[in-house]
Amino acid sequence: MPQQRDCPDCGSISRRDFIRTTGVIGAAGAAGALGLIEFPRVARAAEAAAPAVSSSSSETLVGQLYRSLSDEQKKAICFGFDHPLRQKVDNNWFITEQRIGQLLKPDQLDLVKQIFFGMHNPEYAQKVYDQVEHDGGGQGTFNQCAIALFGQPDASGSGDKSKFEFVLTGRHCTRRCDGNSVAGAAFGGPIFYGHAAQGFNEPATHPGNAYWFQALRANEVFKALDGKQRNLALRTDARKEEGTKTVALAGKSGELHGIPASELSHDQKDLVRKVMADLLAPFRKSDADEAMKLIEAGGFDNLHMAFYKNMDIGQDGVWDVWQVEGPSMVWYFRGAPHVHTWVNIRDPAVG
Repeated sequence: MPQQRDCPDCGSISRRDFIRTTGVIGAAGAAGALGLIEFPRVARAAEAAAPAVSSSSSETLVGQLYRSLSDEQKKAICFGFDHPLRQKVDNNWFITEQRIGQLLKPDQLDLVKQIFFGMHNPEYAQKVYDQVEHDGGGQGTFNQCAIALFGQPDASGSGDKSKFEFVLTGRHCTRRCDGNSVAGAAFGGPIFYGHAAQGFNEPATHPGNAYWFQALRANEVFKALDGKQRNLALRTDARKEEGTKTVALAGKSGELHGIPASELSHDQKDLVRKVMADLLAPFRKSDADEAMKLIEAGGFDNLHMAFYKNMDIGQDGVWDVWQVEGPSMVWYFRGAPHVHTWVNIRDPAVG
């Protein structure tokens, strides 16, 4: 049996408390063409809690939210665009002290939910929302997230006067909406997503996990490799989780783990591209398209893919921990003891 692994930066929630809050989740079957695992909702009423679908973009809704804030609310969550807090990412954190359920009025809370839903593919948005509530402790805990607004979302000027970024954080969640204010950064900067569907230490098959389908797709790449290629891809030295440092980019002179895409056949490269598209499937099309454009700009042959054999839950040869990395991007999927995913994709010309 593999040794139980700690989750060094899961925050203040104890393992016992986490298991207590998540133990009710049952196994679920795979669904969808991508193998998306359909996990049970913490409460079926969560669907009713979803905001009405808006035709406005998340960026427009951020502007509406900003204009609705009182001076007291702005003091709590608004910062200058260049504030260093904007670039932070972690797996379980609150970007500001007050939770949105305490700070915002009901109509403002609804705007935040609409913004969140709008940042995701409509086919995935409810599942992702349910995951945030589940990992937060149950129905209604989306309101325990925290937000921050940087810059001027309602500015009518140009240049620096129109730059803004909305950031929402909580357990297993860091999401951004920036209206392309952050030059050369997919999603407006590094993001984080994860899920612990059945307790702190998930079993090898990760039943009910909202994101395990991504690991299954990545493992399809490994299955397509020959023996020599597998030896290049397998590693035992996965990166540590260190908050924002986790998504530090290697740059042109950095050492990259695993097999380089330049060692892959045309068919294998095509498979990697399809897998990358599937990794991006939960997010709205504009963000997914921008991310793929930046990945290609960094040179597809410069990408490396690694699988970490020493972190294989159940010793089943389905690699729980893997990453795709290039000089200007990292997508680190750490599926042990449960799923943590760190993403940072930049334009190599901007850095």
